[in-house]
Amino acid sequence: MKPQDLRYSETHEWVKADGEVAILGITDYAVEHLSDLVFIELPEVGDDVAEGDAFGTIESVKAVSDLNSPVTGEVIEVNDALADELDLLANDPFGSGWLIKVKVSDPSEMDALISSTEYEVHLAKQEGG
Repeated sequence: MKPQDLRYSETHEWVKADGEVAILGITDYAVEHLSDLVFIELPEVGDDVAEGDAFGTIESVKAVSDLNSPVTGEVIEVNDALADELDLLANDPFGSGWLIKVKVSDPSEMDALISSTEYEVHLAKQEGG
């Protein structure tokens, strides 16, 4: 079961709201399907991200995938540890594997994200279940 206190996008990103700050990451489902992660590219502190737009990429031996922002705002912190230790993402995608923190400019965008239960249903549909 996915963490209940997070909101999810259908493109497998998660968001944890903490006041006007949103912590963003990718789900364990995304990590498992990418498998064998080799490189991640994240934005710089001070960069702007927009809901639905790519803010970085993650590369595995299989493919390069965009990381899409579920919210709009300014990047205020980047998990620089991931550059040298992608195992953090593989081993703890909902904790130490977080990607970026964003000062959200439109908190109502969070309303469009789905709950943990809704995300589980979305995954079951994707898997043909």
